[in-house]
Amino acid sequence: MQLYDYLPSGNGYKVRWVCAQLGLDHARCEVDIHAGETHTEEFLAMNPAGQIPLLVLDDGRTLSESNAIIRYLADGSDLVPRDPYDHAKMLQWQFWEQYRHEPAIAVARFIVNYEAKGRANELAALMPKGEAALSVMETHLSGRDWFVGRDCSLADVSLYAYTHVAEEGGFDLGDYPAVRAWLDRFARRPGHIAITDTPNT
Repeated sequence: MQLYDYLPSGNGYKVRWVCAQLGLDHARCEVDIHAGETHTEEFLAMNPAGQIPLLVLDDGRTLSESNAIIRYLADGSDLVPRDPYDHAKMLQWQFWEQYRHEPAIAVARFIVNYEAKGRANELAALMPKGEAALSVMETHLSGRDWFVGRDCSLADVSLYAYTHVAEEGGFDLGDYPAVRAWLDRFARRPGHIAITDTPNT
């Protein structure tokens, strides 16, 4: 498999983390999103949306959207609940991550680190949205270890990716003790890798 990726991306990190957990070999191709490399004719032929991560399978088929990629890769593993209800709850949190969480927390992080001058005016609207997402997580995690069931699932993978670097976007995690405990718990899993790690490349 070949993974088109951008190292600081939380969405790319989800795929790298799952590959590391499950021992999935892949070749990794770093894509400079700031230089427009996701909008070249060659890249758009593989993913018309012009986004990373992009996974090219051994037979040439492609998959985009981070949560779809990790669901494919983790099929049959312990990261995917076998109980139909728990499976649906996992998907519920993954949909929520892309709809409510990532558009605030990830975008604020991107602006602070890469577009501070051109898009700084957007932060005033993004910060309360990110804090609202963190509050939802705090409430859900109070009294439980993981988002779904009794063990780590892809719901946790999806939400960990940008939550653990939320402070890079200006969010203070000090007000969310259950979230911080969950982050620590996730990071202690055997085989855990950091967002800056590039396994099996």
